[in-house]
Amino acid sequence: MKIMNAQMSNAELAELVAKLQADLAEAKAAKGRTLALKVSEKGAVSLYGMGRFPVTLYGSQWERVLNEADTIRAFLKANAGLLSVKEAK
Repeated sequence: MKIMNAQMSNAELAELVAKLQADLAEAKAAKGRTLALKVSEKGAVSLYGMGRFPVTLYGSQWERVLNEADTIRAFLKANAGLLSVKEAK
């Protein structure tokens, strides 16, 4: 993001305002614990809303995780007594 200076044009200011509004909307969505997806600059997929930081994996990695959903659910069920639970706000 450009640093604001006295020589910015109206178009540059408008672009900066739009970017800041988008960032604010994204932050509000993450704070509300709704899940949101975003493609990073390097082409990875970031999942927001799970915690303080996003979970970021490449598409092929997400596919591997999603293909193992039943195994993950079974593991969670089998180890339910050992797992901590974070209450939703």
